[in-house]
Amino acid sequence: MVNKSGPTRRSLLTMIGKVGGTLAMYQAMTALGHAAESKFSGPPRLSGTRQGTKVVVLGAGLAGMLAAYELRKAGYLVRVLEYQNRPGGRNFTIRGGDTYTEVGGATQTCQFQPGNYMNPGPWRIPHHHQTLLYYCKQFGVELEPFIQMNHNGFIHQTKAFGGKPQRYRELSVDFRGHVSELLAKSLHAGGLDQTVSKEDKERLIAALREWGLLNGDLKYETGLTTSYDRGYERTPGGGVGGEPVASKINDLSELLDSKIWSQMNFYTNHVMQTTMFQPKGGMDMIGKAFGRQLGNIVTYNAKVSSIAQDDNGVSIAYEDIKTGRKSEVKADFCVCTIPLAVLKQIDPQVSKGMKAAIGAIPYSGQLKIGLEMRRRFWEEDYGIYGGHSFTDQHITAISYPNYDFFKNKPAVLAGAVSRGMGAYALAGMTPERRIEAALAQGSVFHPAEYRKEFMNGVSWAWSRTPWSLGCCALWTDASRAQHYDNLVAMDGRIVLAGEHASYYGCWQEGALLSALNAIERLHKRALAA
Repeated sequence: MVNKSGPTRRSLLTMIGKVGGTLAMYQAMTALGHAAESKFSGPPRLSGTRQGTKVVVLGAGLAGMLAAYELRKAGYLVRVLEYQNRPGGRNFTIRGGDTYTEVGGATQTCQFQPGNYMNPGPWRIPHHHQTLLYYCKQFGVELEPFIQMNHNGFIHQTKAFGGKPQRYRELSVDFRGHVSELLAKSLHAGGLDQTVSKEDKERLIAALREWGLLNGDLKYETGLTTSYDRGYERTPGGGVGGEPVASKINDLSELLDSKIWSQMNFYTNHVMQTTMFQPKGGMDMIGKAFGRQLGNIVTYNAKVSSIAQDDNGVSIAYEDIKTGRKSEVKADFCVCTIPLAVLKQIDPQVSKGMKAAIGAIPYSGQLKIGLEMRRRFWEEDYGIYGGHSFTDQHITAISYPNYDFFKNKPAVLAGAVSRGMGAYALAGMTPERRIEAALAQGSVFHPAEYRKEFMNGVSWAWSRTPWSLGCCALWTDASRAQHYDNLVAMDGRIVLAGEHASYYGCWQEGALLSALNAIERLHKRALAA
């Protein structure tokens, strides 16, 4: 009699949540079929708008612009105030000639060749981010594939394989093979007879034999069979000497040192799956397209200094950054998309609950570095076309460009896609030292080419960005339980929107979904006023 008792899905998810938090549990829910795709069912239907109702939107990032676009379409009189001199917010692109100054006063001027660029913020769009994809199509933003997963990329761990990077394809296949061998032998020896039925046991062993590339003795070993997946020592050729030579598999102990499962999990993450897109010409093509829809209802270079409200409406004080002129906008309602790290310094006139929520949520400090190289040596010398290579150094990863393949001209790769303590360590350096660090650490992947082909570089430290003071909101299970409902509530005549006001944090999709939800509630409130 087979004992089919075991942890329920509910108890399993609870355990995962306790160990890894909300994100880990969400990923597990996805794997078990519980998590939904992006909750977008089309643009909002806002009917019955009262003539003359005014709404002021603070921030011309994607959340603010989508709110303004749909509200104006519904008949509201909309005004947008934006701190910067461009639309898009964190959706933007750095190109040659751009100059920017970070907190602390360090100024950089990008020297990239024409056509080259770096996306410091968002840089890829998952296939299930239906809101963003819908509006890209509506506004004529041309998209192209973003190569997320590249089996030819490298994995580097300082304490694994003597510090020498290994191809992802080799490590992932070896991990699959060794784990399959262990499980198959355990099944064959009856180690799981109390858990698996006889019929399932036979089918599972057959599956592991095929999936794990095991031989007749259920062993994963060096040979042409394993090389067919992991790559050859000498690839198959034609004519005389065309016989391939098998590559040597890694033993299990070395493999565990590489922590390859982290990258394998990364690529199967719900939002990191391999069908992804990017706008042709840079991520800011999206922000520009939204901006064109709004035209002159956006006031740029407007630094908001006060957000007040009463029973009759809202009053927003702002200053023109260029001229210093102070002005005021009055409206019936306000949609505020200002990042929380900045908003709490403005001290908006909202309830104690919302104010506490605004002040309670810290921001992450990701960092990116763009390195312009004289030629595409990663393609020509290593056969890498797009995708990433990962390391346990401060730079975290490098990412190879997904456009202009095979071109004989300079190209920009992301020399650091850093997060956590690594990002803060790099952000604490001068821009010049960041570039040096990126060159030193990235050379582990391409030692002969990195410095030889380097032309120039720029860095973007989100923790030092004056208009956001961080990359995106860092919610925890505890802070969501205590503050989330207060943050997203309709507070009198003010409602917040942005990635911070969603469960899809750090993604443009979350910002857009929060904006749609916010304006639907605002519209309902306006009709009832």
